[in-house]
Amino acid sequence: MGVEGIGARVTRKEDKRFLTGKGRYTDDMTVPGMKYACFVRSPYAHARITGIDPSAAREMSGVIDVLDGKQLQADGIGNLICGWMIHSKDGSPMKMGAWRPLAVDTVRYVGDAVAIVVADSYLEARDAAEAVAVDYDELPAVTEAIAAMADGAPQLHPEAPGNLIFDWELGDGAAADQAIASAAHVIEIEIHNNRLSPNPMEPRATLGIYDAAEDHYTCYTTSQNPHVARLVMSAFYNVAPENKLRVIAPDVGGGFGSKIYIYPEEIVCLWASKKTGVPVKWTSDRTEAFLTDAHGRDHVSTAKMAFDSEQRITALKVETVANLGAYMSLFSSAVPTYLYATLLSGQYAIPAIHANVRTVYTNTVPVDAYRGAGRPEATYLLERTIETAARELGVSPAELRRKNFIRSFPYQTPVIMNYDAGDYEASLTAAMEAADWAGFSARRADAESRGKKRGIGMSCYIEACGIAPSAAVGSLGAGVGLWESAEVRVNAVGTIEVLTGSHSHGQGHETTFAQLVAERLGVSIDSVNIVHGDTDKVQMGMGTYGSRSGAVGMSAVVKALDKVEAKAKKIAAHMMEADESDIVVENGELKVAGTDKTVPWFQVALAAYTAHNLPGGMEPGLKETAFYDPANFTFPAGCYIAEVEVDPETGKTDIVQFVAADDFGNIINPLIVEGQVHGGLAQGIGQALLEEVRYDPESGQLLTASYMDYAMPRADDLPSFKLSHQNTACPSNPLGIKGCGEAGAIGSPPALMNAITDAIGNNSLTMPATPMKVWQALQSAH
Repeated sequence: MGVEGIGARVTRKEDKRFLTGKGRYTDDMTVPGMKYACFVRSPYAHARITGIDPSAAREMSGVIDVLDGKQLQADGIGNLICGWMIHSKDGSPMKMGAWRPLAVDTVRYVGDAVAIVVADSYLEARDAAEAVAVDYDELPAVTEAIAAMADGAPQLHPEAPGNLIFDWELGDGAAADQAIASAAHVIEIEIHNNRLSPNPMEPRATLGIYDAAEDHYTCYTTSQNPHVARLVMSAFYNVAPENKLRVIAPDVGGGFGSKIYIYPEEIVCLWASKKTGVPVKWTSDRTEAFLTDAHGRDHVSTAKMAFDSEQRITALKVETVANLGAYMSLFSSAVPTYLYATLLSGQYAIPAIHANVRTVYTNTVPVDAYRGAGRPEATYLLERTIETAARELGVSPAELRRKNFIRSFPYQTPVIMNYDAGDYEASLTAAMEAADWAGFSARRADAESRGKKRGIGMSCYIEACGIAPSAAVGSLGAGVGLWESAEVRVNAVGTIEVLTGSHSHGQGHETTFAQLVAERLGVSIDSVNIVHGDTDKVQMGMGTYGSRSGAVGMSAVVKALDKVEAKAKKIAAHMMEADESDIVVENGELKVAGTDKTVPWFQVALAAYTAHNLPGGMEPGLKETAFYDPANFTFPAGCYIAEVEVDPETGKTDIVQFVAADDFGNIINPLIVEGQVHGGLAQGIGQALLEEVRYDPESGQLLTASYMDYAMPRADDLPSFKLSHQNTACPSNPLGIKGCGEAGAIGSPPALMNAITDAIGNNSLTMPATPMKVWQALQSAH
């Protein structure tokens, strides 16, 4: 490791422009003749559209045009799709209801777009949008998943009778039932995973530009995967031919999964630009973000966990109902199935597992992947269940987990996943030592003397990152491959450009990817430039989500670097009249091992481009491309311990200690990894204590459409975290990386809820554990 290479705590290169206000976001983009858009959105959760009259709006100052769904449909723009096919257990395909970018005859959630106004300024567009007269025939609405399946519930889509999208299962139900029937102990629990709003710092935005002279489209957008956006908008939505569409995702201020998808706004603004002859920009305000950004979680589950007489788990049986909202978003079907049920073994050797998942439509915002995507839901269910089991069995929650840990690898779970490496006991031991687990009883007694209730809880999580390989996910219904691409371009003076299909929206790729190059070639990270987010510059890529940028994206860079290094060594050997096998790369030079013969890196690069003295038959230049398709998922894991104090008079919970012991495999930049963990912990704590999207069950109105009603964690809600790493290298990628971006959000909610329920003596408490709910739970516990 050098001072800037792998393992170095390098501060982020990109932060200078962000901290000085020099970032370039979609809303910063301006082009000549640009106009502004505002969408006309449904005030009803469920209604038929009986008429749209734009005449008054069209006469208003600054208005260019008002366009509606019938015009969009007439121009052949297609429906939004879900890109992962799931089949029910009876073999029938999922029931995908039609989702028009602009609703034509029916709106299905508050905020569903019905028209777009284009005007000279945003304020003029907004005023005109309010003047568009839309006649609605309001219909009954349903917002909760269980209620949506009831007889007589309002029906959202004719394609989905009973609002059921699919009824899917994984695992061996007969084996699980048999193990439960013969078990010494069976633990049953109902689990609610609350609906969340993603709330990235930068709201969504898009700028659609149609160039009539070139018959070419450009879309600036807040996307985590611009190449997939181009693919879907061309191949499925018929917005533009792929070779005539450029998608650019510049600096993006956070995504957390919510910017993976292609939303109606990108489609409509591109179409509107062609229709009106002007570039069209739309930027969401915060209320629009609450109303339209894909939500996360929203599961209701029951679990049965069986134990033998030696307290070893013999079976797990899970029934889950997942609310997918009004429409199926791009990857929504994968979240409660292959990203959820496949992780139900957790860190434990469970011989029989069976999961049955039903997904339903409701009159709410579509639900899709949010930080962790299925893995938080699985971990929460499993870790709340095993904690409950420890209490009912009267044993230490740590020792019950330890007794059931998987101890040899590779390990094939009963639910598809094959874990390749790990040491779960090492993380458990490290977390317990850092938390002073043995001293907790004294701290609890001290809290009691002060009139407070103190509790401690742990969570042993595992997740699957870098979703792969493409052939495997294709067989499970994925509509795209999940490889990644990279191109390494060495310029004539030795500076380097890395073009990656991964996308950075806060993860620090411009630093960590440059560190990888610095480690390999011995150059300064300042001489390395990372290029991403532009489909005209990077040929193809799959974007960033599921903590895949390191394990998959950087592995593609490694493969391209291998090719660059091999060619550079050939050139250097020729220049120094040495054997190629004797050439090594050190400190920015290529040298003949065991001698003082060297040639600087820049000189090799220059030789590649002057081409005056290259080995016979060698092409000039020094740039290489690689695609990397991983052989397996990666499996980060760890143990989190939370300690809380609850004020019984108010129900307020204070986190007095939080310990996170993680296994992320090899780490490129510890400083960035720690930042990722801190961010994930903050979001997990937000879910556990504060955050919940709520709808009025009768009208379907969103009750949490601002920060006045949706409580985000603030600085004083968070403790100082104690972090440590007990790393086992991942054997399935060349860097040994496992991924770190989602872990904090996955492991923290169950640790906190286990701690709070331990403190108050009421195990039925559900997230978010607001002061009111905790106080009520305390009263019912007496």
